[in-house]
Amino acid sequence: MSSVDFLNQGIYVLALAALCAGFVDAIVGGGGLIQIPALFSGFPTEAPATLFGTNKLSALGGTLVSAGRYLKQIRLPLKLMLFASIVAFLASIFGAWALTFISPVFIRVSLPAILLGLLIFTLVKKNSAFAHDPMQDSFHTRLILFLGVAIIGFYDGFLGPGTGSFLMFFFVSFLRYDFLHAAAATKVINCVTNIAALCLFIPAGHIQWGLAVVMVVFNILGGLLGSSMAMRLGSDFVKKFFIGVVLLLIIKTAIDSYRLIGF
Repeated sequence: MSSVDFLNQGIYVLALAALCAGFVDAIVGGGGLIQIPALFSGFPTEAPATLFGTNKLSALGGTLVSAGRYLKQIRLPLKLMLFASIVAFLASIFGAWALTFISPVFIRVSLPAILLGLLIFTLVKKNSAFAHDPMQDSFHTRLILFLGVAIIGFYDGFLGPGTGSFLMFFFVSFLRYDFLHAAAATKVINCVTNIAALCLFIPAGHIQWGLAVVMVVFNILGGLLGSSMAMRLGSDFVKKFFIGVVLLLIIKTAIDSYRLIGF
């Protein structure tokens, strides 16, 4: 695609989508809810793998920047994060490999119910996620971390939508992080899973580099805005934002499932 093609295909709309996606991703994840439909709408004849690869590269820019912003002010357990990152990287690659011969239809149809259960659990635990009381590094903690990150990392490589929300829920509900610390941890793991996916997309040529460069700039700007707002307004704001994004994910995935099963 030439620069003329970019203008004809609505590059300004895609830049705005990347900005909004970076903002949402930096706070609770779920930026793909905005960015992926915009890419498919802007380039309906492009190979899906190329659009997914372009999305991953664009998202990585904002995720790296927002993760850096969080880590300047929020302390995370280094050894546990390194352990989780290794698990997430391998699981994401395995998920992407599994996608080559397993249909994701069942998971896509199940997503609305899974997300609804996640939202109900979060709302029921009204007093959770405001007092940061993380589990200490132990075999039990690492086992929980391994299982959770392996499943979510595999899902990110295999399908992807809502990965940030699943990670937020996991760190809050199972490792007793508040929402602000969970947002920071989520960004770290998201960086790793995006890099893992790009290890497959880039060698296969599934990146539209010109488009990705434009989108990554705006995704980074959105990431800077989102992470700054989250740190300024705190865990209560992040929880409310999380609930809003999950509600949108439920609606979006329900519509996709409705179309998928042909009703």
